[in-house]
Amino acid sequence: MAQKPKRTKSGRAWMHEHVTDPYVKKAQMDGYRSRAAYKLLEIDARDRLLKPGMTVVDLGAAPGSWCQVAARKMKGQGRMLAIDLLPVAAMPGVESLEGDFTEPAALNWLTERLQSGRVDLVLSDMAPNMSGVGLRDQARHYELCDLALDFAVQWLKPDGDFLVKVFQGVGFEVFRRSMQAAFVQVAIRKPDASRDRSAEVYLLGRRLRNADDPAVTSADEGV
Repeated sequence: MAQKPKRTKSGRAWMHEHVTDPYVKKAQMDGYRSRAAYKLLEIDARDRLLKPGMTVVDLGAAPGSWCQVAARKMKGQGRMLAIDLLPVAAMPGVESLEGDFTEPAALNWLTERLQSGRVDLVLSDMAPNMSGVGLRDQARHYELCDLALDFAVQWLKPDGDFLVKVFQGVGFEVFRRSMQAAFVQVAIRKPDASRDRSAEVYLLGRRLRNADDPAVTSADEGV
């Protein structure tokens, strides 16, 4: 007979933090699928990213709380496409694919639905399955960020925006420079719903750059 696995001290601490987290409780009350909804809500309140009639692509969408926020803000007007390795339960106004964004099939699915249309906003909350080896995990994460950035540059409208989750540390400055090369403005956002102890922040790129745009200034990068 199999023994029930013992809960580790770190596991008990995580569970206690989770069940007592005010954003977890608020998400349950407000009908959001995860506390991550409040990260996007806070960024949107500051930067006004979401509007009715937009086309939005959400990469790494499961369980779907960012889709919920976007769909509500868009008020049933526009298109929302979502991809994740895990399933995103159906919701009104959202087309989703359970698939791997790094594989051609996922990109083909997006291309078929977008056809020649352009995107107003690309969201990326992707992160790799963690191996526990810090440098390896960080490198894999920035590989996903690079793929998301490539997609955004290819598909965004000239005045489109790109919001991506990153982790401060090895690779952060290199990726931020890639963002600065692609967008007129690049800002760092650390929403209150992102735990203080986490190295997680979000980079927001606004308006695709062209050859005549001036260099990004430090004022464009503020938290």
